Amino acid sequence: MNSTFMGIEIGKRGLMAHNQGLTTTGHNLTNASTEGYSRQRVEFGTFEPLYAPHLTREETPGQIGQGVVATRVERIRDELLEGQIVAQQGGLGYWETRDKYVGILEQIYNEPSEVSVRSQMDKFWDSWQELSLHPSELAPREAVVQRGKSLMDAIHGQYRRLSQTREMINGDIEIVTEQVNDLSRQVAALNEEIVKVEAMGDRPNDLYDRRDLLVERLGKLVNVTVDRRDPDEFMVHVDGHILVQGSIARKFILTTDQGNDGMAKITWDDTGSDAFFDGGQLGALVELRDVDLKQEIAALDTVTLSFTDLVNEVHRSAYGLSGSTGVDFFTEQPAINNVAGNYDRNGDGAYDSSYLHRMTGGNTLNAQEQIGLAGVIRLSGPQGLVEIAYRPTDTVGDLVQRINYSGAEVSARLTTDGRLQLRATTAAELGNPDFVIRHVEDSGDFLTGYAGLLSGSGQASAYDWERPDAYLSLRTGGEAGAGADFSVAPIAHPSGWIEISKEVSQDLTKVAAGFGTNGRPAESGDGSAALAIARLRTGSVMVGSQATFDDWFANAVARVGLEGERAGRMAETQSRIAKNLGDMRDSISGVNIDEELANMIKFQHGYAAAAKFIANFDQMLDTIINRMGV
Repeated sequence: MNSTFMGIEIGKRGLMAHNQGLTTTGHNLTNASTEGYSRQRVEFGTFEPLYAPHLTREETPGQIGQGVVATRVERIRDELLEGQIVAQQGGLGYWETRDKYVGILEQIYNEPSEVSVRSQMDKFWDSWQELSLHPSELAPREAVVQRGKSLMDAIHGQYRRLSQTREMINGDIEIVTEQVNDLSRQVAALNEEIVKVEAMGDRPNDLYDRRDLLVERLGKLVNVTVDRRDPDEFMVHVDGHILVQGSIARKFILTTDQGNDGMAKITWDDTGSDAFFDGGQLGALVELRDVDLKQEIAALDTVTLSFTDLVNEVHRSAYGLSGSTGVDFFTEQPAINNVAGNYDRNGDGAYDSSYLHRMTGGNTLNAQEQIGLAGVIRLSGPQGLVEIAYRPTDTVGDLVQRINYSGAEVSARLTTDGRLQLRATTAAELGNPDFVIRHVEDSGDFLTGYAGLLSGSGQASAYDWERPDAYLSLRTGGEAGAGADFSVAPIAHPSGWIEISKEVSQDLTKVAAGFGTNGRPAESGDGSAALAIARLRTGSVMVGSQATFDDWFANAVARVGLEGERAGRMAETQSRIAKNLGDMRDSISGVNIDEELANMIKFQHGYAAAAKFIANFDQMLDTIINRMGV
């Protein structure tokens, strides 16, 4: 027969189960505002029934119920939705970061118009125009020098602001990298603790919540994916590489990259290989620093060097009031002291490279004249060599334009005396130096006998920077015409250091205004050189791929403005998507106060009913035990 006290045991289990329900409800209510908390639900089940196999079917039903038991406390969570939220965090962090810093870029370019680089450059051109009208006076020369100084101050100021912004981003990269390392360590530590709890047969729901919250925060910093297939090794991946595996967390370290202005380079600590990020705050910061800001500084360097180079070209060939000539208006500081451009790039004590910035052919060309030749010019580009084909029916101007729009990191132009000039631009790859011509080759005769630049055709006579004395590949003077000339590459970031030459600023009579005739100094009323400099304002000077200086300024402002518009729009879109996903998760996993209060009442009534059942059963037993014997 059944135990006399079996009812007490059933009631006790009812008390314990409903007490567990009340406790879980209280846990939900008190954590309703806790970030990352998922509501928990107690699942009830019947206790294992009592078997009575020694009794016959006629005397007992066979299985006797033994009450209720709390089988487990379940965390309400949608794993598929969580994966979408983690993936979305990378895009949100990426665009929010870009929107922030592109906004700073817009502020740099939206400086007050009266002190902007473009405004100061316009005033500089106007001063040369004024000098062309009064070439015999000192006052217009003073205006040219002072406005030139104001222009250089504006350029230096813009360079400093761009450079400071890049340094700020570099500091943020260091901070975010350490945050990634810290979050990875915390996730690994939680993994270890969770495995221990699971080994005891329990479900550490609060630890699951904390780990998911850390992964979500990590996903905003770097684009991560989660692998839950192995219950004993919760894994987090970054761009296909394991970041966390169970209780092991890999670490990022920062090293100094001398090829990137001494900026921090992120590498994996255990392998030493470079780390790359396509999304998240860290991916956006690296892209902003090494692409956007680097390109903006490179563009400013390019226009500054092109501008000063062109002004110096005219000024050197002109005469001042004192009859002086060959004077540079702006300083040009070479990056190396070797006049041949030889440089020891690998640091072994021997020259192994040539750093030339500009090379000019010896022959005078006509932009409208047909070439009458066929061949392929090969120039250094962002990825290998860029090929520019030319045909006999092409004019010199056609080929110059084709070079400038080819994507090569070399621009072409005809100088004031009609000679072909090739100039290096900034390099896209961090390992390549800026303003260094790396390769010039022609399979035909355009760059050789026609332009007078190279000594011969084909690869054997090509100019290549990866050897010393590469200038020997250039054509020397002879009966066919003057030899090619070249200049050594300048110090990095010319927009930060170029100034008015002391020779000009200290002696205004050396400010050139006229070209002179037949080798004789210009007359006091000759303003032809000043007018030629003023015409650079609207002339086709090919600043990178932009035809004029005005084109460059218009393109720079439009580029930053459009990028800012795109970043703002994408940040808003990603924020809305993240909010929608978050609201969907809250509807599933969030704590509903009304629902919890209803559960609390249900469990309270269940507890009271179990207590009443025990009281009634106790009264029955008291009657049997204490009164039936009387």
